[in-house]
Amino acid sequence: MALIMFVSYLFLIICVLVGVAFVTLLERKILGYIQIRKGPNKVGFMGLLQPFADAIKLFTKEQSVLIKSNFLPYYLSPIFSLFTSLVVWSVMPYETGMMNMNMGALFFLCCLSLGVYSTMSAGWSSNCKYSLLGSLRAVAQTISYEVSLALILLSFIFLVGGFNLESFNLYQESIWFLWITLPLALIWFASCLAETNRTPFDFAEGESELVSGFNTEYGAGGFALIFMAEYASILFMSVLFVLLFLGASPCSPQFYMKLVSVSFVFIWVRGTLPRLRYDKLMGLAWKSFLPVSLNYLVFFMGLKMLCYCYSI
Repeated sequence: MALIMFVSYLFLIICVLVGVAFVTLLERKILGYIQIRKGPNKVGFMGLLQPFADAIKLFTKEQSVLIKSNFLPYYLSPIFSLFTSLVVWSVMPYETGMMNMNMGALFFLCCLSLGVYSTMSAGWSSNCKYSLLGSLRAVAQTISYEVSLALILLSFIFLVGGFNLESFNLYQESIWFLWITLPLALIWFASCLAETNRTPFDFAEGESELVSGFNTEYGAGGFALIFMAEYASILFMSVLFVLLFLGASPCSPQFYMKLVSVSFVFIWVRGTLPRLRYDKLMGLAWKSFLPVSLNYLVFFMGLKMLCYCYSI
């Protein structure tokens, strides 16, 4: 049984990495059409082999050795970042039963919190002021929006009565949670954008003032690992949005259609919106998203208690 679980998880990781490759191609194509240009179209038919060409280029480039960097954390941070982005996929509620965590929501929150350490370590260990500033911004931003994400997830956990993500499919057979909790869905999506450092919340990589943020000193393989970790997180956040709000099983074709649609919205936002000011970002988290999330949590707790009293 353990061997079957290991093989199934390995197969899932390979599929995720291939998915990450083609999400980058999708992004470049969509941004190209938004900006009225072609996007990658030279390598392979319509640029389909472009992600693999990029991967070969990045991993075969010469790795620069920083004399003043803290060697071990500098090289381990990208590996740890990718590791946490891939481990979190084990919470996916497959109906085969090979991989189905009873405490999936809790495990997701743990992995989400672990991602902060790799960002902080990558920025600090480079011994570069731009990297350090980028990592401090990213950590403050991530921690702020994690609070809203945790409260929204807790609201739904009260509603469905369990930490297993499979429960969300069962509760949404008649109606999607998107229609009955639309404000929460919008807050969750905006928080996901901030959590994955995407436009308009990409302050960790503000090119105009921070060169490239916490990954300034990374090149070749190290940068490729950070890049893959970011896109694996985007893909997972899209999966989680579908599970929480659009009610589909990972074994159905509709699930993957919804997943591509949510990923498209991630890219669409990048091609449309300008970057916010940093104080506006923090104000949005603490003054707008947090009160709404708290109110919904109290409402769901009261609703569950009312149902419990009536059932008695």
